[in-house]
Amino acid sequence: MPKLSLRKTTNFDKKYFAKWWRDEDLIKLTSGVLEPISEKEIEKYLSAMVKSRTDYHFMIVFDKKVIGHIALAKRRSGWYETQIVIGEKAYWGKGHGAKAVQSLLKKAKRLSISKIYLEVRPDNLRAIRAYEKCGFKKIKTMYYPKNKYLPKTLRMELKSELLTPSPKVLE
Repeated sequence: MPKLSLRKTTNFDKKYFAKWWRDEDLIKLTSGVLEPISEKEIEKYLSAMVKSRTDYHFMIVFDKKVIGHIALAKRRSGWYETQIVIGEKAYWGKGHGAKAVQSLLKKAKRLSISKIYLEVRPDNLRAIRAYEKCGFKKIKTMYYPKNKYLPKTLRMELKSELLTPSPKVLE
């Protein structure tokens, strides 16, 4: 049976980001920035991901094929923002995003990360359902009037008890 796993992002993953960051359908669901991205910019962003000492970046692998990217980025006050993209459209709507988020949350728990949120386009109902399935709750609408590509998002936060490390059993 095919298995979904996460592996650390490396500089060798450039080809995936080059494809996904130029895919209009994906861009409309994520940043909305439709301006072309150069090879140099892709290398810069990928290098920052790989070198980061505070953020965690993983490639989503299903049946030995890279199908997406997921991250936990450190923000203020102990919060981490998660971001995910299933870049390979043939894998959309099959539950892989929810499974990747669940795998990431297990890693977060081991890292003692207990405050996780995400922001999603309010009309990306498929993603919102997947996040709710993983325990995220709708908190509020965020407005970014200066961002012509993404002026409004839905902030969702994880119920913290899902991430609280389990008490150790005394033997």
